[in-house]
Amino acid sequence: MGLYLNSRRPRNNYLEIVRSDYFTDKTMMLKELFPLLGNGDIVCSQSDEQTGQSSKYICITRPRRFGKTVAASMIAAFFEKGFDSHKIFGGLEISTCRQYEEHLNQHNVIYITLSECPDECSTYRQYISRIKRRIMNDLAHEFPNACIDTEDALWDVFNNIYELEREVKFIFVLDEWDFVFHRDFLTENDKHEYLSFLSNLLKDQPYVELAYMTGILPIAKYSSGSELNMFLEYTMATEEKYCEYFGFTETEVDALYQKYITRTRNARVTREGLRLWYDGYHTRAGRHIYNPRSVTAALTNNNLGNYWTSSGPYDEIFYYISKNIDDVRDALVLMISKEAVPAKVREYAAVSMNLTTKEEILSAMVVYGFLTSENGKVFIPNKELMDQFETMLLKEPSLGYVHRLAKESDRMLLATLAGDTDTMLEILEYAHNTEIPLLSYNNETGLTAVVNLIYLSARDTYRIEREDKAGIGYADFIFYPKNPKDDCIIIELKVNHTPAEAIQQIKDRGYALRFSGKLAEKNEYTGRILAVGITYDKAIKTHDCKIEVLKTF
Repeated sequence: MGLYLNSRRPRNNYLEIVRSDYFTDKTMMLKELFPLLGNGDIVCSQSDEQTGQSSKYICITRPRRFGKTVAASMIAAFFEKGFDSHKIFGGLEISTCRQYEEHLNQHNVIYITLSECPDECSTYRQYISRIKRRIMNDLAHEFPNACIDTEDALWDVFNNIYELEREVKFIFVLDEWDFVFHRDFLTENDKHEYLSFLSNLLKDQPYVELAYMTGILPIAKYSSGSELNMFLEYTMATEEKYCEYFGFTETEVDALYQKYITRTRNARVTREGLRLWYDGYHTRAGRHIYNPRSVTAALTNNNLGNYWTSSGPYDEIFYYISKNIDDVRDALVLMISKEAVPAKVREYAAVSMNLTTKEEILSAMVVYGFLTSENGKVFIPNKELMDQFETMLLKEPSLGYVHRLAKESDRMLLATLAGDTDTMLEILEYAHNTEIPLLSYNNETGLTAVVNLIYLSARDTYRIEREDKAGIGYADFIFYPKNPKDDCIIIELKVNHTPAEAIQQIKDRGYALRFSGKLAEKNEYTGRILAVGITYDKAIKTHDCKIEVLKTF
Protein backbone atom coordinates (compact mmCIF):
# COMPACT_ATOMS: atom_id res chain seq x y z
CA MET A 1 0.00 0.00 0.00
CA GLY A 2 1.31 3.44 -0.92
CA LEU A 3 0.34 7.03 -1.52
CA TYR A 4 -0.92 6.26 -5.03
CA LEU A 5 -0.60 2.48 -5.43
CA ASN A 6 -3.40 0.58 -3.65
CA SER A 7 -3.86 3.59 -1.40
CA ARG A 8 -6.10 3.75 1.66
CA ARG A 9 -7.42 7.10 0.52
CA PRO A 10 -10.11 6.13 -2.03
CA ARG A 11 -11.33 3.32 0.23
CA ASN A 12 -11.70 5.65 3.22
CA ASN A 13 -13.32 8.34 1.06
CA TYR A 14 -15.87 5.96 -0.36
CA LEU A 15 -16.57 4.33 3.00
CA GLU A 16 -17.44 7.76 4.40
CA ILE A 17 -19.80 8.38 1.46
CA VAL A 18 -21.52 4.98 1.88
CA ARG A 19 -22.10 5.71 5.56
CA SER A 20 -23.57 9.16 4.89
CA ASP A 21 -27.28 9.79 5.49
CA TYR A 22 -28.14 10.35 1.84
CA PHE A 23 -25.95 7.85 0.02
CA THR A 24 -27.11 6.79 -3.46
CA ASP A 25 -25.94 3.43 -4.79
CA LYS A 26 -24.22 3.86 -8.18
CA THR A 27 -22.12 0.70 -7.94
CA MET A 28 -23.60 -0.96 -11.03
CA MET A 29 -21.23 1.25 -12.97
CA LEU A 30 -18.55 -1.25 -11.95
CA LYS A 31 -20.35 -4.00 -13.86
CA GLU A 32 -19.79 -2.02 -17.06
CA LEU A 33 -16.05 -2.06 -16.39
CA PHE A 34 -15.74 -5.79 -15.69
CA PRO A 35 -15.63 -6.84 -19.38
CA LEU A 36 -12.52 -4.70 -19.86
CA LEU A 37 -10.53 -6.54 -17.19
CA GLY A 38 -9.01 -9.86 -16.38
CA ASN A 39 -7.81 -11.58 -19.55
CA GLY A 40 -5.10 -9.16 -20.60
CA ASP A 41 -6.67 -8.48 -23.98
CA ILE A 42 -7.72 -5.08 -25.22
CA VAL A 43 -11.50 -5.25 -25.46
CA CYS A 44 -13.06 -3.27 -28.27
CA SER A 45 -16.63 -2.69 -29.30
CA GLN A 46 -17.52 -2.60 -32.96
CA SER A 47 -17.56 1.20 -32.99
CA ASP A 48 -14.21 1.28 -31.21
CA GLU A 49 -12.61 -0.90 -33.83
CA GLN A 50 -13.70 1.50 -36.52
CA THR A 51 -11.96 4.41 -34.79
CA GLY A 52 -8.96 2.43 -33.63
CA GLN A 53 -9.74 3.32 -30.00
CA SER A 54 -9.72 0.72 -27.26
CA SER A 55 -12.46 0.86 -24.70
CA LYS A 56 -10.13 0.23 -21.78
CA TYR A 57 -9.38 3.98 -22.00
CA ILE A 58 -12.31 5.95 -20.54
CA CYS A 59 -12.59 9.68 -19.92
CA ILE A 60 -15.68 10.99 -18.10
CA THR A 61 -16.28 14.75 -18.35
CA ARG A 62 -18.91 16.50 -16.25
CA PRO A 63 -19.35 19.85 -14.48
CA ARG A 64 -18.11 20.14 -10.94
CA ARG A 65 -20.23 18.64 -8.17
CA PHE A 66 -21.73 15.92 -10.36
CA GLY A 67 -20.13 12.92 -8.66
CA LYS A 68 -16.96 12.39 -10.69
CA THR A 69 -14.73 12.08 -7.64
CA VAL A 70 -17.24 9.82 -5.86
CA ALA A 71 -17.21 7.45 -8.84
CA ALA A 72 -13.40 7.53 -9.06
CA SER A 73 -13.12 6.69 -5.34
CA MET A 74 -15.65 3.88 -5.77
CA ILE A 75 -13.73 2.32 -8.67
CA ALA A 76 -10.40 2.42 -6.84
CA ALA A 77 -11.88 1.18 -3.55
CA PHE A 78 -13.50 -1.79 -5.27
CA PHE A 79 -10.61 -3.01 -7.40
CA GLU A 80 -7.49 -2.25 -5.36
CA LYS A 81 -5.50 -5.00 -3.67
CA GLY A 82 -4.46 -5.03 -0.04
CA PHE A 83 -7.92 -4.56 1.48
CA ASP A 84 -11.07 -6.49 2.17
CA SER A 85 -13.88 -4.29 0.89
CA HIS A 86 -16.73 -6.75 1.50
CA LYS A 87 -18.01 -4.56 4.34
CA ILE A 88 -18.33 -1.63 1.96
CA PHE A 89 -19.75 -3.31 -1.13
CA GLY A 90 -21.38 -6.43 0.33
CA GLY A 91 -24.79 -4.83 0.75
CA LEU A 92 -24.70 -2.75 -2.43
CA GLU A 93 -26.15 -3.54 -5.85
CA ILE A 94 -22.85 -4.66 -7.37
CA SER A 95 -22.66 -7.58 -4.91
CA THR A 96 -25.44 -9.31 -6.88
CA CYS A 97 -23.28 -9.39 -10.02
CA ARG A 98 -21.80 -12.72 -11.09
CA GLN A 99 -18.26 -11.29 -11.41
CA TYR A 100 -18.32 -9.50 -8.06
CA GLU A 101 -15.93 -11.83 -6.21
CA GLU A 102 -13.72 -12.25 -9.26
CA HIS A 103 -12.76 -8.57 -9.24
CA LEU A 104 -13.22 -7.31 -5.68
CA ASN A 105 -9.76 -6.31 -4.36
CA GLN A 106 -7.99 -8.27 -7.11
CA HIS A 107 -6.20 -5.52 -9.06
CA ASN A 108 -3.31 -3.12 -8.64
CA VAL A 109 -4.72 0.41 -8.73
CA ILE A 110 -2.87 3.67 -9.22
CA TYR A 111 -5.24 6.34 -7.86
CA ILE A 112 -4.17 9.97 -8.27
CA THR A 113 -6.10 13.12 -7.41
CA LEU A 114 -4.52 15.43 -9.97
CA SER A 115 -6.05 18.55 -8.42
CA GLU A 116 -3.45 18.51 -5.66
CA CYS A 117 -0.27 20.58 -5.83
CA PRO A 118 2.90 20.72 -3.75
CA ASP A 119 3.10 23.43 -1.12
CA GLU A 120 3.75 26.83 -2.75
CA CYS A 121 3.68 25.29 -6.21
CA SER A 122 4.68 27.86 -8.83
CA THR A 123 5.92 25.75 -11.76
CA TYR A 124 4.80 22.77 -13.78
CA ARG A 125 8.09 21.07 -12.90
CA GLN A 126 7.20 21.18 -9.18
CA TYR A 127 3.70 19.87 -9.90
CA ILE A 128 4.68 16.90 -12.07
CA SER A 129 7.81 16.00 -10.08
CA ARG A 130 5.69 15.37 -6.99
CA ILE A 131 3.49 12.95 -8.93
CA LYS A 132 6.42 11.10 -10.51
CA ARG A 133 8.29 10.83 -7.22
CA ARG A 134 5.31 9.42 -5.33
CA ILE A 135 4.54 6.81 -7.99
CA MET A 136 8.20 5.79 -8.18
CA ASN A 137 8.45 5.41 -4.38
CA ASP A 138 5.29 3.29 -4.28
CA LEU A 139 6.56 1.00 -7.04
CA ALA A 140 9.99 0.61 -5.41
CA HIS A 141 8.36 -0.35 -2.13
CA GLU A 142 5.85 -2.79 -3.64
CA PHE A 143 8.21 -4.43 -6.14
CA PRO A 144 11.66 -4.53 -4.49
CA ASN A 145 12.89 -7.28 -6.85
CA ALA A 146 12.20 -5.28 -10.01
CA CYS A 147 15.57 -3.46 -9.91
CA ILE A 148 13.93 -0.04 -10.16
CA ASP A 149 16.21 2.79 -11.20
CA THR A 150 14.72 6.13 -10.09
CA GLU A 151 16.51 7.80 -13.00
CA ASP A 152 14.40 5.86 -15.49
CA ALA A 153 11.21 7.20 -17.01
CA LEU A 154 8.07 6.02 -15.22
CA TRP A 155 6.84 4.05 -18.22
CA ASP A 156 10.17 2.24 -18.39
CA VAL A 157 9.81 1.29 -14.73
CA PHE A 158 6.27 0.03 -15.27
CA ASN A 159 7.40 -2.02 -18.26
CA ASN A 160 10.25 -3.54 -16.24
CA ILE A 161 7.79 -4.56 -13.54
CA TYR A 162 5.46 -5.99 -16.17
CA GLU A 163 8.24 -8.12 -17.64
CA LEU A 164 9.86 -9.19 -14.38
CA GLU A 165 6.75 -9.74 -12.25
CA ARG A 166 4.80 -12.08 -14.54
CA GLU A 167 2.93 -9.48 -16.54
CA VAL A 168 1.63 -7.40 -13.63
CA LYS A 169 -0.99 -4.94 -14.81
CA PHE A 170 -2.39 -1.75 -13.31
CA ILE A 171 -5.67 0.11 -13.28
CA PHE A 172 -5.05 3.86 -13.49
CA VAL A 173 -7.71 6.10 -11.92
CA LEU A 174 -6.86 9.74 -12.60
CA ASP A 175 -9.30 12.21 -11.06
CA GLU A 176 -9.51 15.79 -12.44
CA TRP A 177 -6.87 15.21 -15.07
CA ASP A 178 -7.37 18.70 -16.58
CA PHE A 179 -6.91 20.60 -13.30
CA VAL A 180 -3.40 21.75 -14.14
CA PHE A 181 -4.60 23.51 -17.32
CA HIS A 182 -6.30 26.08 -15.11
CA ARG A 183 -3.13 26.98 -13.18
CA ASP A 184 -1.54 30.34 -13.91
CA PHE A 185 1.95 28.87 -14.02
CA LEU A 186 1.27 26.51 -16.92
CA THR A 187 2.91 27.56 -20.19
CA GLU A 188 2.12 26.29 -23.68
CA ASN A 189 5.25 24.18 -23.58
CA ASP A 190 4.17 22.78 -20.20
CA LYS A 191 0.82 21.75 -21.71
CA HIS A 192 2.57 19.76 -24.43
CA GLU A 193 4.86 18.14 -21.85
CA TYR A 194 1.90 17.15 -19.68
CA LEU A 195 0.03 15.59 -22.59
CA SER A 196 3.19 13.73 -23.62
CA PHE A 197 3.62 12.49 -20.05
CA LEU A 198 0.09 11.03 -19.98
CA SER A 199 0.48 9.59 -23.47
CA ASN A 200 3.81 7.91 -22.69
CA LEU A 201 2.46 6.59 -19.40
CA LEU A 202 -0.77 5.13 -20.75
CA LYS A 203 -0.98 4.80 -24.52
CA ASP A 204 -0.46 1.30 -25.92
CA GLN A 205 1.31 0.19 -22.76
CA PRO A 206 0.95 -3.53 -21.95
CA TYR A 207 0.84 -2.88 -18.19
CA VAL A 208 -2.34 -0.76 -18.49
CA GLU A 209 -5.36 -2.89 -17.61
CA LEU A 210 -7.73 0.07 -17.50
CA ALA A 211 -7.27 3.85 -17.63
CA TYR A 212 -10.16 5.82 -16.15
CA MET A 213 -9.93 9.61 -16.14
CA THR A 214 -12.29 12.37 -15.07
CA GLY A 215 -12.31 16.03 -15.99
CA ILE A 216 -14.48 19.03 -16.77
CA LEU A 217 -13.61 19.75 -20.39
CA PRO A 218 -13.20 17.15 -23.13
CA ILE A 219 -9.73 16.01 -24.13
CA ALA A 220 -10.16 17.61 -27.55
CA LYS A 221 -10.13 21.00 -25.82
CA TYR A 222 -6.49 20.48 -24.95
CA SER A 223 -5.15 17.89 -27.34
CA SER A 224 -5.22 18.71 -31.04
CA GLY A 225 -2.95 15.83 -31.97
CA SER A 226 -2.83 12.14 -31.24
CA GLU A 227 -1.48 12.20 -27.69
CA LEU A 228 -4.64 10.98 -25.98
CA ASN A 229 -6.73 9.79 -28.90
CA MET A 230 -6.95 6.31 -27.36
CA PHE A 231 -9.54 7.60 -24.88
CA LEU A 232 -13.26 7.32 -25.46
CA GLU A 233 -14.86 10.45 -24.02
CA TYR A 234 -18.24 10.39 -22.32
CA THR A 235 -19.80 13.82 -21.88
CA MET A 236 -23.19 14.67 -20.40
CA ALA A 237 -24.41 16.42 -23.56
CA THR A 238 -23.28 14.03 -26.28
CA GLU A 239 -23.00 10.46 -24.92
CA GLU A 240 -25.63 8.22 -23.34
CA LYS A 241 -23.27 5.65 -21.81
CA TYR A 242 -22.61 6.15 -18.08
CA CYS A 243 -25.22 8.95 -17.89
CA GLU A 244 -27.14 7.42 -14.99
CA TYR A 245 -24.05 7.27 -12.76
CA PHE A 246 -23.50 11.05 -12.57
CA GLY A 247 -26.12 13.28 -11.02
CA PHE A 248 -29.35 12.11 -9.39
CA THR A 249 -32.34 10.84 -11.36
CA GLU A 250 -35.98 11.56 -10.43
CA THR A 251 -36.30 8.10 -8.89
CA GLU A 252 -33.17 8.54 -6.79
CA VAL A 253 -34.29 11.94 -5.51
CA ASP A 254 -37.71 10.45 -4.64
CA ALA A 255 -35.96 7.79 -2.54
CA LEU A 256 -33.70 10.33 -0.83
CA TYR A 257 -36.66 12.55 -0.06
CA GLN A 258 -38.50 9.69 1.62
CA LYS A 259 -35.45 9.13 3.84
CA TYR A 260 -35.44 12.84 4.64
CA ILE A 261 -39.14 12.92 5.59
CA THR A 262 -38.70 9.86 7.81
CA ARG A 263 -35.70 11.10 9.76
CA THR A 264 -36.15 14.90 9.88
CA ARG A 265 -38.18 16.71 12.49
CA ASN A 266 -39.88 19.87 11.23
CA ALA A 267 -38.94 19.10 7.63
CA ARG A 268 -38.83 22.37 5.70
CA VAL A 269 -37.73 21.12 2.29
CA THR A 270 -40.46 20.07 -0.14
CA ARG A 271 -40.11 17.62 -3.00
CA GLU A 272 -41.24 20.33 -5.42
CA GLY A 273 -38.63 22.64 -3.92
CA LEU A 274 -35.88 20.17 -4.78
CA ARG A 275 -37.13 20.05 -8.36
CA LEU A 276 -37.27 23.83 -8.74
CA TRP A 277 -33.88 24.43 -7.16
CA TYR A 278 -31.71 21.57 -8.42
CA ASP A 279 -33.30 19.79 -11.40
CA GLY A 280 -33.12 20.93 -15.01
CA TYR A 281 -29.94 19.37 -16.37
CA HIS A 282 -30.38 17.16 -19.40
CA THR A 283 -28.34 14.22 -20.60
CA ARG A 284 -27.87 12.86 -24.09
CA ALA A 285 -30.25 10.04 -23.14
CA GLY A 286 -33.01 12.58 -22.45
CA ARG A 287 -32.96 12.13 -18.68
CA HIS A 288 -33.53 14.93 -16.22
CA ILE A 289 -30.62 15.13 -13.78
CA TYR A 290 -30.37 16.86 -10.40
CA ASN A 291 -27.19 18.36 -9.02
CA PRO A 292 -26.24 15.68 -6.44
CA ARG A 293 -24.18 17.83 -4.12
CA SER A 294 -26.93 20.42 -3.83
CA VAL A 295 -29.66 17.86 -3.19
CA THR A 296 -27.76 16.11 -0.40
CA ALA A 297 -26.69 19.43 1.16
CA ALA A 298 -30.28 20.75 1.14
CA LEU A 299 -31.61 17.57 2.78
CA THR A 300 -28.78 17.46 5.33
CA ASN A 301 -29.23 21.14 6.26
CA ASN A 302 -33.05 21.02 6.06
CA ASN A 303 -32.89 24.11 3.88
CA LEU A 304 -33.05 24.97 0.20
CA GLY A 305 -30.16 27.18 -0.84
CA ASN A 306 -27.21 27.65 -3.15
CA TYR A 307 -24.83 24.74 -2.57
CA TRP A 308 -23.58 24.44 -6.15
CA THR A 309 -20.06 25.49 -5.31
CA SER A 310 -18.37 26.50 -2.09
CA SER A 311 -17.18 29.80 -3.56
CA GLY A 312 -20.39 30.68 -5.42
CA PRO A 313 -20.59 30.71 -9.20
CA TYR A 314 -21.44 34.40 -9.67
CA ASP A 315 -17.93 35.56 -10.59
CA GLU A 316 -17.40 32.55 -12.85
CA ILE A 317 -20.64 33.15 -14.72
CA PHE A 318 -19.71 36.75 -15.37
CA TYR A 319 -16.23 35.70 -16.46
CA TYR A 320 -17.68 33.95 -19.49
CA ILE A 321 -20.29 36.57 -20.34
CA SER A 322 -17.75 39.40 -20.02
CA LYS A 323 -15.78 37.95 -22.93
CA ASN A 324 -18.39 39.25 -25.36
CA ILE A 325 -21.16 41.12 -23.55
CA ASP A 326 -22.73 42.63 -26.66
CA ASP A 327 -23.13 39.27 -28.39
CA VAL A 328 -24.49 37.43 -25.36
CA ARG A 329 -26.64 40.12 -23.76
CA ASP A 330 -29.91 39.46 -25.59
CA ALA A 331 -29.54 35.71 -25.09
CA LEU A 332 -29.04 36.41 -21.39
CA VAL A 333 -32.26 38.46 -21.20
CA LEU A 334 -34.24 35.64 -22.79
CA MET A 335 -32.73 33.00 -20.52
CA ILE A 336 -33.47 35.08 -17.41
CA SER A 337 -37.04 35.09 -18.73
CA LYS A 338 -36.92 31.28 -18.71
CA GLU A 339 -36.72 31.10 -22.49
CA ALA A 340 -34.44 28.63 -24.27
CA VAL A 341 -31.96 30.12 -26.75
CA PRO A 342 -30.88 28.33 -29.95
CA ALA A 343 -27.19 27.41 -29.81
CA LYS A 344 -24.97 24.72 -31.24
CA VAL A 345 -23.03 23.44 -28.26
CA ARG A 346 -19.44 22.63 -29.20
CA GLU A 347 -17.83 21.22 -26.10
CA TYR A 348 -14.36 21.25 -27.63
CA ALA A 349 -14.80 25.00 -28.26
CA ALA A 350 -15.12 25.77 -24.55
CA VAL A 351 -11.65 27.27 -24.38
CA SER A 352 -11.62 28.91 -21.00
CA MET A 353 -8.98 31.52 -21.78
CA ASN A 354 -10.01 32.49 -25.31
CA LEU A 355 -13.76 32.90 -25.71
CA THR A 356 -14.88 35.15 -28.54
CA THR A 357 -18.21 34.17 -30.11
CA LYS A 358 -21.62 33.71 -28.51
CA GLU A 359 -21.60 29.99 -29.30
CA GLU A 360 -18.19 29.51 -27.68
CA ILE A 361 -19.35 31.35 -24.57
CA LEU A 362 -22.63 29.42 -24.30
CA SER A 363 -20.78 26.16 -25.01
CA ALA A 364 -18.35 26.83 -22.17
CA MET A 365 -21.21 27.63 -19.81
CA VAL A 366 -22.92 24.33 -20.68
CA VAL A 367 -19.71 22.38 -20.11
CA TYR A 368 -19.16 24.04 -16.74
CA GLY A 369 -22.76 23.45 -15.66
CA PHE A 370 -24.05 27.05 -15.63
CA LEU A 371 -26.43 26.24 -18.49
CA THR A 372 -27.91 23.05 -19.87
CA SER A 373 -28.82 22.09 -23.41
CA GLU A 374 -31.63 20.16 -25.06
CA ASN A 375 -32.86 19.90 -28.64
CA GLY A 376 -30.45 22.49 -29.97
CA LYS A 377 -31.22 25.11 -27.31
CA VAL A 378 -29.56 26.23 -24.08
CA PHE A 379 -31.20 27.57 -20.94
CA ILE A 380 -30.68 28.18 -17.22
CA PRO A 381 -31.46 24.83 -15.57
CA ASN A 382 -32.91 25.74 -12.18
CA LYS A 383 -33.45 28.30 -9.44
CA GLU A 384 -30.04 27.68 -7.88
CA LEU A 385 -28.33 28.97 -11.03
CA MET A 386 -31.09 31.48 -11.91
CA ASP A 387 -30.44 33.28 -8.60
CA GLN A 388 -26.78 33.68 -9.56
CA PHE A 389 -27.64 35.08 -12.99
CA GLU A 390 -30.06 37.54 -11.36
CA THR A 391 -27.37 38.65 -8.92
CA MET A 392 -25.04 39.28 -11.83
CA LEU A 393 -27.63 41.43 -13.63
CA LEU A 394 -28.11 43.61 -10.58
CA LYS A 395 -24.39 44.01 -9.84
CA GLU A 396 -22.67 44.46 -13.19
CA PRO A 397 -22.95 47.94 -14.78
CA SER A 398 -20.99 46.68 -17.80
CA LEU A 399 -24.10 44.75 -18.83
CA GLY A 400 -25.54 48.07 -19.99
CA TYR A 401 -29.32 48.21 -20.54
CA VAL A 402 -29.80 44.84 -18.85
CA HIS A 403 -28.26 46.15 -15.64
CA ARG A 404 -30.11 49.48 -15.82
CA LEU A 405 -33.50 47.86 -16.23
CA ALA A 406 -32.81 45.35 -13.47
CA LYS A 407 -31.93 48.22 -11.15
CA GLU A 408 -35.35 49.76 -11.87
CA SER A 409 -37.09 46.61 -10.69
CA ASP A 410 -37.40 47.72 -7.03
CA ARG A 411 -39.22 50.86 -8.13
CA MET A 412 -41.43 48.91 -10.55
CA LEU A 413 -42.69 46.55 -7.85
CA LEU A 414 -43.38 49.37 -5.39
CA ALA A 415 -45.26 51.32 -8.08
CA THR A 416 -47.37 48.25 -8.93
CA LEU A 417 -48.31 47.63 -5.30
CA ALA A 418 -49.18 51.32 -4.90
CA GLY A 419 -51.25 51.43 -8.11
CA ASP A 420 -48.89 54.08 -9.47
CA THR A 421 -49.35 53.53 -13.20
CA ASP A 422 -47.54 56.77 -14.07
CA THR A 423 -44.28 55.43 -12.62
CA MET A 424 -44.86 52.05 -14.26
CA LEU A 425 -45.29 53.73 -17.65
CA GLU A 426 -42.18 55.81 -17.06
CA ILE A 427 -40.13 52.64 -16.48
CA LEU A 428 -41.70 50.85 -19.45
CA GLU A 429 -40.95 53.79 -21.74
CA TYR A 430 -37.42 53.95 -20.35
CA ALA A 431 -37.05 50.30 -21.33
CA HIS A 432 -38.33 51.10 -24.80
CA ASN A 433 -35.92 54.00 -25.22
CA THR A 434 -32.86 51.90 -24.42
CA GLU A 435 -32.99 50.54 -27.98
CA ILE A 436 -33.16 46.91 -26.88
CA PRO A 437 -33.34 44.69 -29.96
CA LEU A 438 -35.94 42.60 -28.16
CA LEU A 439 -38.29 45.58 -28.16
CA SER A 440 -39.25 45.07 -31.75
CA TYR A 441 -42.11 43.18 -30.06
CA ASN A 442 -42.82 40.97 -33.05
CA ASN A 443 -44.64 38.81 -30.56
CA GLU A 444 -45.20 38.78 -26.83
CA THR A 445 -41.88 37.05 -26.15
CA GLY A 446 -39.96 40.33 -26.30
CA LEU A 447 -42.46 42.07 -24.04
CA THR A 448 -42.30 39.09 -21.67
CA ALA A 449 -38.49 39.33 -21.50
CA VAL A 450 -38.58 43.03 -20.66
CA VAL A 451 -41.27 42.54 -18.01
CA ASN A 452 -39.05 39.89 -16.42
CA LEU A 453 -36.23 42.40 -16.20
CA ILE A 454 -38.27 45.25 -14.75
CA TYR A 455 -39.73 42.96 -12.08
CA LEU A 456 -36.44 41.15 -11.37
CA SER A 457 -36.12 42.16 -7.70
CA ALA A 458 -39.70 40.96 -7.07
CA ARG A 459 -38.26 37.44 -7.07
CA ASP A 460 -36.88 38.15 -3.59
CA THR A 461 -40.38 38.39 -2.12
CA TYR A 462 -42.46 36.50 -4.69
CA ARG A 463 -42.40 33.16 -6.44
CA ILE A 464 -43.02 34.22 -10.02
CA GLU A 465 -44.53 31.71 -12.43
CA ARG A 466 -44.84 32.25 -16.17
CA GLU A 467 -47.62 30.74 -18.27
CA ASP A 468 -49.15 29.40 -15.06
CA LYS A 469 -52.29 27.25 -15.23
CA ALA A 470 -55.12 29.22 -13.65
CA GLY A 471 -58.90 29.07 -14.01
CA ILE A 472 -59.67 28.05 -17.59
CA GLY A 473 -56.39 29.19 -19.13
CA TYR A 474 -52.80 30.21 -18.55
CA ALA A 475 -51.87 33.55 -16.99
CA ASP A 476 -48.80 35.29 -18.41
CA PHE A 477 -47.40 35.95 -14.92
CA ILE A 478 -48.59 35.08 -11.44
CA PHE A 479 -46.71 36.50 -8.45
CA TYR A 480 -47.17 34.29 -5.37
CA PRO A 481 -46.11 36.22 -2.25
CA LYS A 482 -43.68 34.41 0.04
CA ASN A 483 -45.39 36.22 2.91
CA PRO A 484 -49.08 35.21 2.57
CA LYS A 485 -50.14 38.57 4.02
CA ASP A 486 -48.68 40.44 1.02
CA ASP A 487 -50.58 41.26 -2.14
CA CYS A 488 -50.92 38.69 -4.93
CA ILE A 489 -50.29 39.87 -8.50
CA ILE A 490 -51.57 38.60 -11.86
CA ILE A 491 -50.08 40.18 -15.00
CA GLU A 492 -51.49 39.79 -18.49
CA LEU A 493 -49.48 41.09 -21.48
CA LYS A 494 -51.00 42.20 -24.78
CA VAL A 495 -49.67 43.64 -28.03
CA ASN A 496 -52.09 45.91 -29.92
CA HIS A 497 -54.79 45.60 -27.27
CA THR A 498 -55.87 47.79 -24.36
CA PRO A 499 -55.02 47.24 -20.68
CA ALA A 500 -58.75 46.97 -19.97
CA GLU A 501 -58.97 44.03 -22.38
CA ALA A 502 -56.02 42.36 -20.65
CA ILE A 503 -57.69 42.74 -17.24
CA GLN A 504 -60.99 41.50 -18.61
CA GLN A 505 -59.23 38.31 -19.75
CA ILE A 506 -57.91 37.83 -16.21
CA LYS A 507 -61.50 38.08 -14.93
CA ASP A 508 -63.20 36.04 -17.65
CA ARG A 509 -60.78 33.13 -17.34
CA GLY A 510 -60.81 33.08 -13.55
CA TYR A 511 -57.06 33.43 -13.03
CA ALA A 512 -57.64 34.66 -9.46
CA LEU A 513 -58.86 31.19 -8.51
CA ARG A 514 -55.15 30.26 -8.17
CA PHE A 515 -55.18 32.06 -4.83
CA SER A 516 -58.32 30.45 -3.44
CA GLY A 517 -58.04 27.57 -1.03
CA LYS A 518 -59.77 24.27 -1.58
CA LEU A 519 -63.42 23.95 -0.60
CA ALA A 520 -63.91 24.36 3.16
CA GLU A 521 -60.23 25.29 3.60
CA LYS A 522 -58.97 28.62 4.88
CA ASN A 523 -57.26 30.73 2.23
CA GLU A 524 -53.48 30.65 2.42
CA TYR A 525 -53.22 34.21 1.09
CA THR A 526 -54.77 37.14 2.96
CA GLY A 527 -53.64 40.18 0.96
CA ARG A 528 -55.24 41.79 -2.08
CA ILE A 529 -55.31 40.24 -5.56
CA LEU A 530 -54.10 42.79 -8.12
CA ALA A 531 -54.89 42.40 -11.82
CA VAL A 532 -52.28 44.16 -13.97
CA GLY A 533 -52.69 44.73 -17.70
CA ILE A 534 -49.57 45.80 -19.62
CA THR A 535 -49.84 46.50 -23.34
CA TYR A 536 -47.82 47.79 -26.28
CA ASP A 537 -49.26 49.51 -29.35
CA LYS A 538 -47.06 48.82 -32.40
CA ALA A 539 -48.61 51.61 -34.46
CA ILE A 540 -47.79 54.45 -32.07
CA LYS A 541 -45.01 52.56 -30.27
CA THR A 542 -46.17 53.26 -26.73
CA HIS A 543 -47.00 51.21 -23.67
CA ASP A 544 -50.05 51.43 -21.47
CA CYS A 545 -50.97 49.78 -18.20
CA LYS A 546 -53.82 49.49 -15.74
CA ILE A 547 -54.23 47.98 -12.28
CA GLU A 548 -57.44 46.75 -10.70
CA VAL A 549 -58.02 45.20 -7.30
CA LEU A 550 -59.94 41.97 -7.88
CA LYS A 551 -60.35 40.89 -4.31
CA THR A 552 -59.38 41.74 -0.76
CA PHE A 553 -59.38 38.78 1.61
